[in-house]
Formats: sequence, C-alpha cells, structure tokens
Amino acid sequence: MPLLEHPKAQALLADAELSDDDVAGCRDRLTAFLERYLPLFYRQEQRELARLVVEGRLSDLERKTSEPIARLAGRHRKPVQHFVGAGCWDDDAVLDALRQHVAEELGDPDAVLVLDPSGFPKRGHASCGVARQWCGRLGKVDNCQVGVFVAYAAPAGHALIDRRLYLPRDWAADRQRRRRGHVPKDVPFQESWRIGLDLLQRCAALPHGWVTGDDELGRPAAFRASLRRRRERYVLDVPANTLVRDLESPRVGRRPPPFERADAWAARQPRSRWRRVAVRDGEKRRLAFRALVALVQTRDEDGRVGRWERLLVLRRADGEPQTWYALSNASQDVSLAELVRVKAERHRIEHGLQEAKGEVGLGHYEVRSWVGWHHHMTLSLLALWFLGLERRRLGGKNPRPDAAADAGGVRAAAAGPAAQCTADRGGGQPGAAA
Repeated sequence: MPLLEHPKAQALLADAELSDDDVAGCRDRLTAFLERYLPLFYRQEQRELARLVVEGRLSDLERKTSEPIARLAGRHRKPVQHFVGAGCWDDDAVLDALRQHVAEELGDPDAVLVLDPSGFPKRGHASCGVARQWCGRLGKVDNCQVGVFVAYAAPAGHALIDRRLYLPRDWAADRQRRRRGHVPKDVPFQESWRIGLDLLQRCAALPHGWVTGDDELGRPAAFRASLRRRRERYVLDVPANTLVRDLESPRVGRRPPPFERADAWAARQPRSRWRRVAVRDGEKRRLAFRALVALVQTRDEDGRVGRWERLLVLRRADGEPQTWYALSNASQDVSLAELVRVKAERHRIEHGLQEAKGEVGLGHYEVRSWVGWHHHMTLSLLALWFLGLERRRLGGKNPRPDAAADAGGVRAAAAGPAAQCTADRGGGQPGAAA
C-alpha cells in the first residue's frame, strides 16, 4: 500500500488540510492582532519594523533572519537588523501584553506553568552566553547558547510566554565579554533554576494551579523549597538516581527506612501497587501509563533530610518501555490521575519550542548581544502566539510540517497558516519553514 493511502496518513492529512475559507482574511486578523501590540513600540518606524518582522516570521522563508525578511519586504537590511539586534524598545512590555492576551484566551485555574531550558547550537564564541555546555537539541555538550523558557499549558491550548538567556559563570564574571555583549550590569550569574524562579514570578499573575519542569529543575532541593514557600504546587521531574526514603514502609524498630535510589525502590514494588492511568496528550490521543505514588523524603545538596514529598513513578503501558520519576508537594487528597495529568503537560513546552523553531524561526538569528537575543525571542513568541490563535480558530487543525504517524514513519505534508498568510497578502518566496 502506498504510504499516502495508509489510514493513518489519511487521518493526518485530513487534520492538516486547510480550505480557502479556513484562511480567508488571515492578513486582516494579523493586522487586528498586531494593533494590540504595536503601541508598545516607541516610534512609528519601530511599529512598522515590528509588523515587518512578525510578518516575515510568519512567511514561508527558508531562513527567517533579518536580511531575508528585509529582502522579502523590499526593505534595506540595516534598519531591520538594528531593530532586532539593538533597537531601543521594551521586551518586558510586549511580553506583559502577550501574557495578558494568553490569560484572556486560555486562562484556567488548573493550567500548568512549564519551565524548560533549550539549547541553540552556535559555531563562534562572540555571541552573548555562548559556551561549551549541555545542548538538549544535540543531546551532548557542545558550543551553544541556552535559554530558559516558560509555557502556559491549559485545557484550551498552550503558548510560550517568557524567556531568558542563561549566562555561564565564566561569561558572567568576564567584564570585557559582558561589555561586548551589552549585558546589563544588574544581570548576575544565575543557575537555570534561579532564572526559572524569576520567570515564574513574572508569570505568576496568570491563573494556574501547577508548576512543572524537567529534571534539571527538579533536581535542586532549593528550587522545590522555593516553590513551597511561594505556595506553588509542583510536579517536577527528577533523575532516576535520586535518593528517597519511603515513609509508607513499615519501620524496623525505631529506625526509619534507609534511603535508596528511586529506580531501585520502584523496581521492587509489587505489581499490585501499580495503577493504570490514561491521559490525553494534547494531540487527540490518549496515552496509557502504569503509575504509583508514595510519600517520601529526600536529601538536599548538603545532605540534610527534607520535608515529605510525593514520589510519582510512570511507566509506559504500551509502546517502548520508558520510566519517569517526579516529585510533588501536592497534598494526599490530590489523586494519582491528577498528578499524572500534570506530569504529562510538560511535553507542551517541548512541542511549543519545536513548533517555534520550525514555524517562526526561533533558532534563526544572527544577533550577538543580550538585547538582540531577547528582542529576537520576543518577536518570535509573538508570531507563534498568533499561529496558536489561528489554530484555535480553525478548530485544532494541525499544520506542523513534522506531523508524523507512529512507528510506520508516515509523514503528512501540508502548508500551515504561516504560508497561507503569505499567500493571502500576495507575497513570499518559494521555500519551507526550517
């Protein structure tokens, strides 16, 4: 059977197909969308350039850096490059407005704030914050920049809502490099989890019930303790070798149970203790897990025993065998199913970052300064939010160029709203989003 005639391929193509009626008026909607944000740019020229850059990020350009965007619009590249790389406009004001917009469209008290560091491979050493460090995109230590991002994940949808560049310790301590990178004097070295705390504070006004993140954030006991002090409920990934003490195990005399690795503890739990739980992953599928939860204690970095937490262990009930470990401060009246739901929301930021890199050129930048990096990311998040609104308007149609079936490897190829917006305004060049 030809691949495109496979039932799964047909379902993917049907989900991605966009009619003329679906995309009619896309440019008018983009104009109305930008009217909310353009007054936040100080001068008329900046407002024109902001519109130009966002439209370029929504185009079908293969490379969405300033020069191709300027060429697409028939403009000289230097004003566009300066606007993105060094323009005097306020990122925070734009992102505050974006978060307010997200709250109006998606706000929900059960929503989850999701934190995730993301790497951007770089060849040179001049760009602000670039160093040999862990790059999740490459799966190894390599030359890259790392940004910490926040996503808002709600039943009605998700959106990337904030970002900050991570400065390695050597970079933060180097006055000459700071000066060349135009790093503000009040920006110190901060571990990624401390950056995460700052970003959460900026996003705290959005209605939400939970915070989640990967094991880089869940590992530090100080991060979890800070969330508890802020009265934030969390479900945070932790490594398999996290030492835990099972507080539900029977004591031998007066001695408390010993500490052991989380994976070793989970491996010896009887089958009767595991429960089957199914959750929707946001892509119209339900994923089945076997899960268990227990009251535990952990140790902090200095070896001190902490307060009780709940250890959540998840195993895929179908497909490739995988196991995840997470800690939560949720009270015992919060069900296992709810903990699994929150844990599963973490994939939303991974999906959002993948979509941003593929659809609006999140990784397409040639800026070197602190200001330029944050300007670029702000404009990319703005363009991505518009795509999210378009997808909601279309009832969840999925135009991702990388939409794929499971092990069969069947891929759907369909133009997304970005390309359709370009066609609607009569511009653009041949090409596909990288």
